[in-house]
Amino acid sequence: MARAALLPVALLLCLALAGSADAERKPVGFYGLKNKKGDFSIKVTNWGATLVSVLVPDCQGNLADVILGYDTLGGYVNGTGSFGATVGRVVNRIAKSRFVLDGKAYRLFRNDGNNSIHGGHRGFDKVIWTVKEYVRDGRTTFGARTHAGFPGDLDVYVTYQLSGPYDLSIRMNATATTKATPVNLANHAYWNLAGHGSGDVLEHELQLLASRYTPLDDTKIPTGQVVPVAGTMYDFRTATPVGAHMEVVPGGGGGYDINFVVDGQQDAMRKVAFVRDPESGRALELWANQPGVQLYTSNWVSNEKGKAGKVYGQYGALCLETQAYPDAVNHPNFPSSIVRPGQVYKHDMLFKFSN
Repeated sequence: MARAALLPVALLLCLALAGSADAERKPVGFYGLKNKKGDFSIKVTNWGATLVSVLVPDCQGNLADVILGYDTLGGYVNGTGSFGATVGRVVNRIAKSRFVLDGKAYRLFRNDGNNSIHGGHRGFDKVIWTVKEYVRDGRTTFGARTHAGFPGDLDVYVTYQLSGPYDLSIRMNATATTKATPVNLANHAYWNLAGHGSGDVLEHELQLLASRYTPLDDTKIPTGQVVPVAGTMYDFRTATPVGAHMEVVPGGGGGYDINFVVDGQQDAMRKVAFVRDPESGRALELWANQPGVQLYTSNWVSNEKGKAGKVYGQYGALCLETQAYPDAVNHPNFPSSIVRPGQVYKHDMLFKFSN
């Protein structure tokens, strides 16, 4: 496996057509970005356009890797949690693995009971992205053309870039080239600001700038309602320990796995969330331009061997996946997730770290 040194560089990667023989022959490597001071760095791989590590200092200057992941490619190939990956063509669940678009019915691969999740059997997290360019300006870009059972082809680019002292931006652009299609991309990083494998995140303080959420049925599909969070276990409008109301959250996993409606104009760049680990002092502020954010508290992670021999367990991290509403393609009252030929889907995220 090719490896690149951690340098202030830009990286352009492009995903070959999913399922092509050429894609199977493309090399997989790990590529690094580092700030000028040298105390903030990330590593990515072109398998799944995946964020592999994020090293951030605490209030004492001690570095820790604050996302879950694996040391080797095999972990990402065989893993089922999409650790750090770019997920699509449609992140989250599509009810009964089907939808109708422009009068035509489409059926998708079922991989979550009767539902389809995270793009089906071979989503963006399970294909190889091709390196197109590697230049020195602190940015890394991934590109894709794929269909994976959805209508038409989709050209996708994902850019990772370091800016400011401790800022990481992720930009996702997609263009439908032949047919209209649902598009909902997300980054699936699992955050533990105390350091990966350091225990649970139940004491992490979480604020979500979200006054409403989308309730779920018993198969984790949105009911179509949009409900205020006030007076519920979903009210994180002020900073609250993640585990404060965990015991009353419904669902088999015993934790959070639900979409919140982000306050403000749905396509405007705005603050979405703030997370802080009270012990290390590390904090993360998330900005994005999507209508929703999925809070997932690693409910189904159990005895997972990760980086540096660490073993990850339930509640060992939280995901904050900015996104369109889940199953939007089957709910006309939700903001549309349809991209038509010539239109450009844009998903921008900014992760601002402090200590």
